[in-house]
This record gives sequence, C-alpha cells and structure tokens, in this order.
Amino acid sequence: MVYSKRSQLILLAAILVIFAGPASAEICQRFGPQTPRDIDRKAGENTVVFSMAPDYRMMNLCDIHFHKQAEHKAEDFSLSGGNSRYGGFRCNATAGLTQQELKPLLENQCSNVAAGDTAEVHWVYTSCDVDPGPTLNSCFSKACPNPNLRVEAQVFLLVNDGAAADFADFDYEGEVNGYHQAKALPSGTGKPVQFLGSTTGPDFSAETCSPFQVSWSVRPQCIELDVESLSDWCADNLFDEHGAHGVRPLVEDLELLSEIK
Repeated sequence: MVYSKRSQLILLAAILVIFAGPASAEICQRFGPQTPRDIDRKAGENTVVFSMAPDYRMMNLCDIHFHKQAEHKAEDFSLSGGNSRYGGFRCNATAGLTQQELKPLLENQCSNVAAGDTAEVHWVYTSCDVDPGPTLNSCFSKACPNPNLRVEAQVFLLVNDGAAADFADFDYEGEVNGYHQAKALPSGTGKPVQFLGSTTGPDFSAETCSPFQVSWSVRPQCIELDVESLSDWCADNLFDEHGAHGVRPLVEDLELLSEIK
C-alpha cells in the first residue's frame, strides 16, 4: 500500500508516541514563587525575590473575595476537599459540627456555599491610590500598573450559629488614616504566616503560573463564621461578589515556592 507524505508523518508521530510513552507535565519556568501552599512547610527554592509589601494598614484595601474550601493547607485545615474546581482543604473541625450548625438557611444569598463548608477569604491590598471595587482589576490603575500587592487570608468554617463570627465585622469600612481599610481582620487564629507568592484561583496550576507578585499573610487556624452573615454580604457588597471562587491546586514543587523565613 502506498502512503502519502502526510500519512507517513502521521504514522511516524503515532509510533513515536507509543515508544515514548505518555507525555509528562512540566512545571512552568521563569516565574516568581507561586501560591497556594502548605504553610507548615517552610522550604522553597524559587530564586525570584521581591520586597515584602508594607503592612496592610499602610496600603489600600482594593478587593475582598472568597474561595470554596481552603486553597492553602495547614495542620488545622488539612482534610481533602477533592480534586474538583472547588476542591482544596476543609477545616478539621468539620466532622464535629452539630445538626443545628449544619442546618441549611431558608434563603442563602451565596450561590455555592452552605453551612458545613470551608471558605478562605482574601482581603487584597494595593500600593496604588485607588478605590476598592469588583475584581482584582480594582487593585491597578493606568498610573499604577505594577503595584505592591498584599493578601491577608483567613480560613473559616461556615456554621448556622448566630454566636459565631459575623462577616459584617470584616467588611469594608472606609478610609482610616488616609487608606481604604476593612473594619477589622480576624484575630486569635494564630500568628499569620508570611511569604512571597502569587495570585491564585483555578486558572493557574503548576503548569500555568501566575505572573503577579504578591506578599501573603495566612492565618494558620480556622474560625467559625455565621453562614447567614456571609449570605447577607453576598446579597449586597461593594465588590459585586455573590458566591465562592474556585481553588488553585496546591503548589508543592519546591522550584515554585519561596522559602518561608
């Protein structure tokens, strides 16, 4: 049988695949340190270094959003949430919740989280002179295209309990000493772990890295949050957030991680 030149090339390619075996995914190269990570592991070998952003009180809050399940991993939130878009990790205390704490809301304004879920909230701060608003685009401007970015992060266990933390306490307040700020950030959940990293979300992976440089501050312990207070926030907030974002798979390759000092 006579094969055309195109057919011969296709046949040759097929033979090479058979003998080479399945292609292995390679990590992205020449990017800065990536996020999320296991914050209990200090090691990192990424050689891209940039200055840690200032304290959040000397920066402008530009965005608040949250992810379903924790993107980061720590001793207190280490239960696997699976490998889906909303995988990540769950608070270890999830298994001990009562029926009342797990009771569904009659009307939940958050599109894809409920009592019993874990949520990781990100307060994003920028060095740009900008007003807070929807999406991370609010953290940049034409006059400030390459700002210092800082993310303050807290992992919450959502419960149907009015005595739990109220998300309204952590919402945007206004200007404090000339900077846009939240009313408060969670406290009593351990000393925040600080490190250099990137933006997160399901659009990125070990093969597709984020190019943005971010200073992170992640609190290592879960805290219970009244799910109804989060529902109220989803119904009406400055940031046009109405549900949880997906998670980026945990970054584990040391070449993609900074050293936690």
